[in-house]
Amino acid sequence: MTELLLPNLAIAQARLQEIWGYSTFRPPQDTVIQALLQHQDALIILPTGGGKSLCFQLPALLQTGLTLVVSPLVALMENQVQELRDRQLPAATLHSELSRREKFRVLKALEHQRLRLLYLSPETLLSPPIWKQLTRPDLLINGLVLDEAHCLAQWGDTFRPAYRRLGAVRQALEHSKSSRTKIPIAAFTATADAKVQKIIRSTLQLRSPEVVRLSPYRANLTLAIRTVYTPRGRKQQLLKLVQQQPQTGLVYVRTRRDSEALADWLRQQGHRAVGYHAGLSASDRRMREQAWMNNRVPIVVATNAFGMGINKSDVRWILHYHVPTLLAEYVQEIGRAGRDGQPAEAVSLVSERTGLLDPTDRQRSQFFRRQTQQLQEQALKLSQKIPAVGSLIDVRNQHKEGAIALSSLHSQGLLEWTDPFHYRLKPPSPDFSPITPSTDQAMQKFLHSHGCRWQLLIQQFGFRHADQTDWRCEHCDNCQR
Repeated sequence: MTELLLPNLAIAQARLQEIWGYSTFRPPQDTVIQALLQHQDALIILPTGGGKSLCFQLPALLQTGLTLVVSPLVALMENQVQELRDRQLPAATLHSELSRREKFRVLKALEHQRLRLLYLSPETLLSPPIWKQLTRPDLLINGLVLDEAHCLAQWGDTFRPAYRRLGAVRQALEHSKSSRTKIPIAAFTATADAKVQKIIRSTLQLRSPEVVRLSPYRANLTLAIRTVYTPRGRKQQLLKLVQQQPQTGLVYVRTRRDSEALADWLRQQGHRAVGYHAGLSASDRRMREQAWMNNRVPIVVATNAFGMGINKSDVRWILHYHVPTLLAEYVQEIGRAGRDGQPAEAVSLVSERTGLLDPTDRQRSQFFRRQTQQLQEQALKLSQKIPAVGSLIDVRNQHKEGAIALSSLHSQGLLEWTDPFHYRLKPPSPDFSPITPSTDQAMQKFLHSHGCRWQLLIQQFGFRHADQTDWRCEHCDNCQR
């Protein structure tokens, strides 16, 4: 009966014109929207600026009931909700920075089912008072969207253990409703190689998902790798780029300490710059985001905590002061440049390959590998101390890093979530061995390649149109050389 009432693509196109003023969809938006209107699971990989948010906002507005959008950043949620509210559309967000009055207003709208889109962080979604509201039998939920889905596969100081519990959310929500309720899941990201796609699919327990992918290739974005031989030389390369490119840019580093120290050094050199990392208070993060968005500060020196979904089209350059360990992270971060289609540049600074003159990159890579390995070892030790079947809250209360350890066990296939708040340990398979963290060979190949860099990237992400040996992008350092 419900299926007969589902809106079709023609209705969606009419609403597209009415709400956003566009006469046609940009491929493959129509394919994605069609899948979501038919209540299919979906994995959507579209480059930054590809119109991902419209793909889930429009189906949500066309249906009765609520679509939950899980998003990692307050700024990202606020930006999207404000744009929807400006169009008088029924959307809201819940997060820790809202005033009590605003939270009350949103919860009332939720209680009376006046919302079509509700944006939340994974932690807010799984907080007891919000979860209690969402599992009310009478609350109609027609979809679960995970924006920036690659966060499921990222470890480090920005890792959020709540992400690993999202795979149990759908079943628990469906169980709380009528027996016929089916809640589809749509995962969206700008970049995911085969490994990340596998993690997303298995963690979210996607059911025969519609997979839609576009190549990460960007014809307006020039890629370059510059070798540095000393720490001082690395700073001078940054200074040279900043002087050549006075417009808005982003500098990516790997640690919070580097973020603050490098921003301070740039200010000493006479440049307006701020640091940004997960260690800042919520109010400091918002203040620095807004200063950059409004062009009061042209340079942000950030860890990977910054940039996801930030809708700033005029970023002219990205500099990786320290390169990420994964190629997928690199593509995600360079995608924030040149969203307006105008020429932009992505430069990475890399220690010379032996590491004898500047061991910075090698030491940093070894540090993060050790950190990940220690986490896995601690998780395995914890599995010997906790009950085989238990509660996240109990483990978290008894062990300082309990939540992260349970997430690590889940990533290694040693734990399953029976619901978002309870786990069951799984015996290791006969051939089990802890995952040994290693340097991403694809990233190393990319950094030290003498061939076309865009061709290598496109092939790594599984797109065959760059397989021809004579294909050249003509806008990477190797092609131009």
